[in-house]
Amino acid sequence: MEQYNPWTDNQMVDAVNKTPKQPAALDRLADAADAYVKQERWSRRWTNVLKAMVVIYILVSIILLAGFFKSDDNKISTTQHAAVIKINGAIMAGGRTSAEAINPLLREAFETNSAKAVVLYMNSPGGSPVQSALINDEITRLKNLHNKPIYVVTEDICASGCYYIAAAADKIFANKGSIVGSIGVRFDSFGFTELMDKIGVENRSMTAGEYKSFINPFGKEDAEGKKFFQERILERTHQQFIEVVRAGRGDRLNEVDGVFSGLVWLGDEAVEIGLIDGLGDLGSVVRDELGLTRVREYEQKRSLIEHIMGDLVSETALRLSQSMIGMK
Repeated sequence: MEQYNPWTDNQMVDAVNKTPKQPAALDRLADAADAYVKQERWSRRWTNVLKAMVVIYILVSIILLAGFFKSDDNKISTTQHAAVIKINGAIMAGGRTSAEAINPLLREAFETNSAKAVVLYMNSPGGSPVQSALINDEITRLKNLHNKPIYVVTEDICASGCYYIAAAADKIFANKGSIVGSIGVRFDSFGFTELMDKIGVENRSMTAGEYKSFINPFGKEDAEGKKFFQERILERTHQQFIEVVRAGRGDRLNEVDGVFSGLVWLGDEAVEIGLIDGLGDLGSVVRDELGLTRVREYEQKRSLIEHIMGDLVSETALRLSQSMIGMK
């Protein structure tokens, strides 16, 4: 009699085939668990980095906030010092180098009893003759009113409108390699009518007034209008500049050929011509000329947000530039 076997041949084959599949399933489960652990570890790391960034931002904000309020205490200090006012970049209306921005600083510096002298720390290629004249006039007024010396110290360049301002100072100092001068006036324009003809562009400007468009770059040059502008605007502005320099420098100026032509000189030769009084930097002028040991910068008031964002942006830009230089 044949004994009953619950396992048929086919079932035995399936059972045998299923046995090796179990380790593969376990491997997949282990891989999934390992991936989950790695993902959790990565997430924790990024969370810690973000937390650290938030903490750093808060600390920097607190430091800047403390400096923001501390700056007010500095202004009422009675310690004798040289009041330093910086003028960097092109001189133009509406900016941080305009008369609207600089003249209040000049008034504050001259009116502060503990400020024994005022030093303009200038690096500028020039700019607006009107803004330069307004600052020059205010310096002259404040000197006569408060009888306090004002010096100019420049490093890289003090040209054109920058020198227009500097001429009002009692003394001007620069480095031997500084670029000084450019006593002249310029007005830039252009024209490309021939190019327009070649590419088929037609000028359709409309004006009311015979010379309204004499500097229109899209039209032909207007000789009469150009002559009028040259004589009545540029030449007269140039003469105003020359008068200011002569009044400010007096007998110290040696009017050699080209001194009023718009040319520039290096600092050592500028001393010989009388455009400046000597060679030196901010430290040497404050120490040797003024006999002071402390300086205090008088700067335009900024809101707390401007302090925080401005300093953070500057620091970020500095770090990025250093990183890029290091990658080269």
